[in-house]
Amino acid sequence: MERPPCALTIAGSDSGGGAGIQADLATFRALGVHGACVLTALTAQNTRGVRGILEVPPEFVREQLEAVMGDLEVEWAKTGMLPTEGVREVVVREARKHGLRLVVDPVRRASTGAELARGGMEELVAAAEVVTPNLPEAEELSGLRIRSLEEMKEAARRIAEKGAGAVLLKGGHLGGPKVFDVFYRRGEIRVFEAPRLPSSFHGTGCILSAALTAELAKGREMGEAVEGAVGFLRSLLGKAQRVGRGLPVLDPLLPLREEAGRGRAVEEVWRAAQLLCSEPGFASLLPEVGTNVVMVPPGARELSQVVGLSGRIVKVEGRPHLTGFPRPGGSEHVARLVLTAHSFDPSLRAGLNLRFSPSVVRACRRLGLEVGEFRREEEPEGAKTMEWAVKYLVKKKGRVPSVIVDRGGRGKEAMVRLLGRTPTEVAELALRILKEVGEREG
Repeated sequence: MERPPCALTIAGSDSGGGAGIQADLATFRALGVHGACVLTALTAQNTRGVRGILEVPPEFVREQLEAVMGDLEVEWAKTGMLPTEGVREVVVREARKHGLRLVVDPVRRASTGAELARGGMEELVAAAEVVTPNLPEAEELSGLRIRSLEEMKEAARRIAEKGAGAVLLKGGHLGGPKVFDVFYRRGEIRVFEAPRLPSSFHGTGCILSAALTAELAKGREMGEAVEGAVGFLRSLLGKAQRVGRGLPVLDPLLPLREEAGRGRAVEEVWRAAQLLCSEPGFASLLPEVGTNVVMVPPGARELSQVVGLSGRIVKVEGRPHLTGFPRPGGSEHVARLVLTAHSFDPSLRAGLNLRFSPSVVRACRRLGLEVGEFRREEEPEGAKTMEWAVKYLVKKKGRVPSVIVDRGGRGKEAMVRLLGRTPTEVAELALRILKEVGEREG
């Protein structure tokens, strides 16, 4: 059996789960690397601050390192919270002994402000393949007050002169509408630039250095690894979560869960479409434009992320026939409706469209479904119809109805749209409506 690449984190524990070894190990896993850990301290902390610290004795740090290196094939390790000079001396000595290459996050304070380390960092920095300081840490290491991008570049150069192979200086503490990260190596500088987000976050430094370590453990060249790590962190920033009452935290495993969610959405849309096509009578409910079935996967915020049929369910020789396959971005109008409904009621993730007829609307009412109706002539100029329709009905009814009736307009076919929790749920609902219409009209 082929062994996965391994990476090691030598850091403290965050009892709130947003930083430290908890964030490091999640990042390793997200990036396809097996994570080992050496614990340097226990912290009693949450998203609002650190209440207490219990330091691990240097000798037990050494024992943990010996255990890991005596069994696992580890080339790259990252350091986080190393609270004392004694712990840092052990880490440097053991790294040299075992040929460990270090990514050093020279942690001094938590993002909430608490002091996490005492004493000098010089020997640790000199032993690093790459150092990832934030601005306050870079000011301490370089002796330079940093107030501009040019001073960031100079500080990175000075830190590298202390023996570090490379420096990735994080510029989040620098003011301005943009955030700059500076990568310095062997006299060459690369600047990463991004718009500033309107919030601070807990655990970003841990995740960035862990992502860099993971990429290096997979064998990527240093410059490529830095680019990958910066990109990984920035992909998480817009999806931060408030799990407590303090700073929002990032979830390194969110991309994996979202990918799994898209896979499940594809399966569910396919299952629902097959269910509809298995009933010949469903052809009588197909609109001229055909029926689409959609689902909003977890984390989806854009139309391109909503799973729908790339084609439609259409009538062929009097029977429903499925064209296309489920994929992200497979629908526009039904997807926009469901995505907007989901923003008001997170339980609503699925929808489909049916042919409009008074008998269909009556069947919906007889089944006890809440029906909402809008008229396109009331739609404001320039509005997106599906977005406006949901907002209009929420304002009118106080919630999103499960059935939305669209009387159509010039060049726009009248339609009935169903909303529900899953594609199978709305498909089964459509078949119940079909049965109710048939029984009444029969």
